[in-house]
Amino acid sequence: MQYLHTMVRVRNLDESLDFYCNKLGLCEINRYDNKEGRFTLVFLAAPDDVERSKMENAPFIELTHNWDQEEYSGGRNFGHLAYRVDDIYALCARLMGAGVVINRPPRDGHMAFVRSPDGISIELLQKGESLPPAEPWAGMENTGSW
Repeated sequence: MQYLHTMVRVRNLDESLDFYCNKLGLCEINRYDNKEGRFTLVFLAAPDDVERSKMENAPFIELTHNWDQEEYSGGRNFGHLAYRVDDIYALCARLMGAGVVINRPPRDGHMAFVRSPDGISIELLQKGESLPPAEPWAGMENTGSW
């Protein structure tokens, strides 16, 4: 398992970039605008991780800016922790066997979400190529929120 990133939702992207980059000293390493979904993702790395992020996935912060104004409450501005895993199906089976609810099953062989006992959303991403769709995951519906 490899730690990937933490996602934080931000109301004002310029204000947030001023804080994270100009004041805290993080560096923008990538940006993605999604016109259809009406959001922007900005990925930031610590200065010592910038070069490493070009060769491998160094840990980073993902700022998510939804273009439509939204008031975040109940911790909704904190998005999730993300981990790359060797075998998403095996890990989800192990977690489910241990009583963990798979909130967003890995139907696509690539991504799943679970929650910690404190309600922190955790994204699991398949290392490398997505695995071929397989049961019971392919037909499993989402449970709760993630």
